[in-house]
Amino acid sequence: MDAIEQKKVLVLNSGSSSLKYEVFSMPAKESLGKGAVERIGEAKGTLSQSSPRGTIKIEEAFADHKHAMLRVGQALVDPAKGILRRIDDIEAIGHRVVHGGERFASSVKIDEDVIKALEDNIELAPLHNPANLTGIRESELLWPNVPQVGVFDTAFHQTMSPTAYLYGLPRELYDKYRIRRYGFHGTSHRYVAARALELLGRKAENTNLITCHLGNGASITAIEGGRSIDTSMGFTPLEGLMMGTRSGDFDPAILGFLLDRGYSPKELTDMINKKSGLLGLSGISNDLRDLEAASDKGIRNAIEALDVYAHRVRQYVGAYMAELVKVDAIVFTGGVGQHGVRMRERICHRLENIGIMMDYDANRADGSAEGLVSQAFSPTAILVIPTNEELQIAMDAYGLLFP
Repeated sequence: MDAIEQKKVLVLNSGSSSLKYEVFSMPAKESLGKGAVERIGEAKGTLSQSSPRGTIKIEEAFADHKHAMLRVGQALVDPAKGILRRIDDIEAIGHRVVHGGERFASSVKIDEDVIKALEDNIELAPLHNPANLTGIRESELLWPNVPQVGVFDTAFHQTMSPTAYLYGLPRELYDKYRIRRYGFHGTSHRYVAARALELLGRKAENTNLITCHLGNGASITAIEGGRSIDTSMGFTPLEGLMMGTRSGDFDPAILGFLLDRGYSPKELTDMINKKSGLLGLSGISNDLRDLEAASDKGIRNAIEALDVYAHRVRQYVGAYMAELVKVDAIVFTGGVGQHGVRMRERICHRLENIGIMMDYDANRADGSAEGLVSQAFSPTAILVIPTNEELQIAMDAYGLLFP
């Protein structure tokens, strides 16, 4: 049998002040190298790239994403340490796009109609969609004849029913402004759900999962028969779990209370997005490792912050257990979910009564490795699965463009 022809797929994640990229050989799913430009628009930025041929690090001012993309193009084909031999080796480009609104329930090939739809959704993701669009436009200039695919954080959750996505607000707010739960981290939830099925040897149609993407940003999704039926993030990524610096769920009347006491809307928005969560509650750090070290010293604020984080995760797991009726596995992923051995134990310690029974020795044996960490007799399996959103984007791009 002839070998399958491999295609080089570039994956781009263009943020408000960063540009991350990775090149895959598909369908082999082999990463050929990756890099990132950080602090775009600041006085001093960095470009870091690694591949089997070597490591590149450049420190300079990257004025904008156009400048950053040009430097990425040069780094990709660096004669000594580049990922590619020629710039036109790229045969497909996949973009992470934060918000597809209600328009996109799956990944799509990018054309002018798709770009117009992304522009229409800027008001739903003002910090992210403009940067995503810039990445698409600059890619068109560097690779004018290469097809591009958009992969949306929100798409996986478009299978939710109105029961799950509507808020108890006046209907006119949904009809006029499309205010509803959208959910995020969809690419990660989709990737680890598919990987869980492989590890368990099960089919999607008869498997229910709860996937926990826990990191500085965190969300939980209930997956029934391969479809997202509920998720913790909402109209924005602020709703749901307490996170690194985001508050998660709280009584919205608190905002009015603080407005009456002199806080400005901007101050409140900044507070609940950047100064709350683990950082705000502990007053120490948003990094789990720092808080666990402080907890070991008996520092009360650190102990309480960790306990609140675990408590919020358990609340959502319990709610989704009830919603799904039968849960075959719970999956931990993300920086905290994959590496936070002690946090996984905090979360699972009080879930035995609903059939989630951790094997604490297995959980500690190789704390970040992929695999089962549940007891053999646990009705619900517990899995640790490293996420790989970049690979999922490459898979989507390859599947759409080279079926």
